[in-house]
Amino acid sequence: MRLRIGVLGVGHFGRFHALKLAARGCLAGVHDTDPARAAAVAAELGVPALGAEALIAASEAVVVAAPTRFHHALAMRAIAAGRHLLVEKPLAATMAEAEEIAAAAQARGLVLQVGHIERYSAAIRALRDSGAGRGALAYEATRVAPFRPRALDVSVVLDLMIHDLDLVLALADAPLAEVRAVGARVMSGHPDFAVAQLGFANGAAATVTASRISAGFERRLRVLGPEGEMRVDFLARSLEVLRPGKGGEQVAAMPGWGLERGTWVEHDSLEAEQAAFLASVAEGAPVEADATVGLRALDAALRVERAIAAGSAS
Repeated sequence: MRLRIGVLGVGHFGRFHALKLAARGCLAGVHDTDPARAAAVAAELGVPALGAEALIAASEAVVVAAPTRFHHALAMRAIAAGRHLLVEKPLAATMAEAEEIAAAAQARGLVLQVGHIERYSAAIRALRDSGAGRGALAYEATRVAPFRPRALDVSVVLDLMIHDLDLVLALADAPLAEVRAVGARVMSGHPDFAVAQLGFANGAAATVTASRISAGFERRLRVLGPEGEMRVDFLARSLEVLRPGKGGEQVAAMPGWGLERGTWVEHDSLEAEQAAFLASVAEGAPVEADATVGLRALDAALRVERAIAAGSAS
């Protein structure tokens, strides 16, 4: 028997969630604050467009893909009804709201997965499988894209940078001790570019750059440490690891060091994310992007936003 899953919010990304769930035969219906949008997506996929309460009642689990400011209210209604939930990132607009969602879901014994989709990407799996980056001391992450009039209800920090904040937090595996950042509003009412410098309790540091007003697309990660260097170009699907050993191409200027080159076969990250959610709900599989992950990433993002605001005010 297939789970019945409702999608609350069918804007740009919520529609993709609905499409994938419909293809799985799991889509119970859709809801959106824009009735015309909800009706259009419902007609496209052959499911009902319902009010939020009715859709939650008709579902065994829900995907919350509405704008961030609605996450808390929708998630709490779903939890009160005993529904498992996948909440798109960021988990909520504030730490207090996010913590309330996490505590309520835990108290009811419900699955709560946060939409940190990068954790389910082929690129991140290849990075983990490489074994590179252990004991690293520095991280440089860049994620920039041309302007698109969507997700402008939040800053570029909560829209784009939060993906790389989650990534470097996972790689550093240490408490975040210090945050400095600059950014500015250009095309929206929130910062559209940001550069954050993070310091971790274990002495590691990271520079994370995000922009949604770039001339082109760029997604890169560099990891540096005493065991070598790792470079990832997510768009070119290239992974390079320079480290001691006989593997890969030997580096003439660095005797005993080898340069290993790799790539990966892409898969649909959203399908992988949804499959993980279904496995957690139906089979009790561990939740990778759980409440702890969502809270940690949100805390870092909000600290970056506060650092930007403090700099702007000075």
